[in-house]
Amino acid sequence: MKECTLYKKENNKVRCLACAHKCLISDNKTGICGVRKNFKGKLYLLVYGKIVAENIDSIEKKPLYHFLPGTYAYSIGTVGCNFRCSWCQNFDISQASKQGKIFGHDISPEQIIEKALKAGCKSIAYTYNEPAIFIEFVKDTAELARKKGLKNILITNGYLSKENFEYIGDLIDAMNIDFKSFSDSVYKKYCGASLKPVLDSIKRAHEKDIHIELTTLIIPGINDSDEELEQMAKFISKIDKNIPWHISRFFPMYKMLNRSPTQISTLKKAEKIGKKYLKYVHLGNV
Repeated sequence: MKECTLYKKENNKVRCLACAHKCLISDNKTGICGVRKNFKGKLYLLVYGKIVAENIDSIEKKPLYHFLPGTYAYSIGTVGCNFRCSWCQNFDISQASKQGKIFGHDISPEQIIEKALKAGCKSIAYTYNEPAIFIEFVKDTAELARKKGLKNILITNGYLSKENFEYIGDLIDAMNIDFKSFSDSVYKKYCGASLKPVLDSIKRAHEKDIHIELTTLIIPGINDSDEELEQMAKFISKIDKNIPWHISRFFPMYKMLNRSPTQISTLKKAEKIGKKYLKYVHLGNV
């Protein structure tokens, strides 16, 4: 546990600035993510240096196909998330903190860098859950990584605040941003969030010359209409037609066990629409 940097005091409460929710947190309470807690007027990160997932992954698994291809990333994550996606594949760790469960093994930024270098990795990936919520630990690790010649990668839902980008942006080399839908109502109903901050993050990352790739999980009946896919592809192309778009197949998960997997024909349709506007469109989970 360590005091957070991204927050400000508001009377007897604190305003978290790590993500676009910007939770106003009362004493002895946490924000939506469940890992940033107000203790007597100071905000603390409950998962600082407490890793629940730690693996050596191929960069393509992130997925990043156009950044350091053929290399490996040292991947780390904690419990907690600022979303509550009904289809989350890592719900066992992402949602645990909302039930007050904080767990993981203790590790320092120095130890992470040492392990990454020993394993021959070329980058550190902050992934599995949402890195925006443990961003102070990301920064401390990313600064050391940069000094040792390692790249820093965020695998994120894109709900970073503007303050977060100012805090961490210069240390981030690549991002894969989940682009879940082009519908604000889908974000609100299934994720407990809004669309605009995600669109803003995509634009900010591009403006900072961070390498970005986007991933959309195509879910039957939710975000698979021709109209929505066209809107997403057009939005990406207006920023940069060279941004890779990963179109991924949905399989029943978490609160969506009764929904059918995405048909391959739907993915092919999405691919065809994407290629009208974008140079790189990749199918995943097929």
